[in-house]
Amino acid sequence: MGKKRIIQKSQEELIKEREVVDTKVQKETKTPASKITRGLVNISSSYNNTIISLCDPNGNIIYWASSGSVGFKGAKKATPFAASKVAEAVGQAMKKIGIQEVAIKIKGVGSGRDSALRSLAARGVEISSIEDVTPIPHNGCRPPKVRRV
Repeated sequence: MGKKRIIQKSQEELIKEREVVDTKVQKETKTPASKITRGLVNISSSYNNTIISLCDPNGNIIYWASSGSVGFKGAKKATPFAASKVAEAVGQAMKKIGIQEVAIKIKGVGSGRDSALRSLAARGVEISSIEDVTPIPHNGCRPPKVRRV
């Protein structure tokens, strides 16, 4: 086995990478004519993926990101780390648009719920409310009919 070589990126390459990500966020963000200061963030966390969408107060989606769109594949999409990276991408979009206050709705049972919420809170955005909108069955499924022998 040979020596392991770690490729170190220079400062210029890191700056170029950051510019590419910023331009991608700018292209994907539908910036409305008037600046929005309040918004709604929907976090949908399943066993396989975490999807975060940013909406205006009317419910129209302005920006969305998922674990797959950030760059994770396979089983890594369901991890809390991937969910925090998705939340960082949405946080960057919020800064570009100018949203300062959000209401958060969390849906699902995946492992990325908490880490996505913590990452959004750490981005410096004021959170007005957090609501869990996971669908819960009230009486369950219809039982099977009685067996006749």
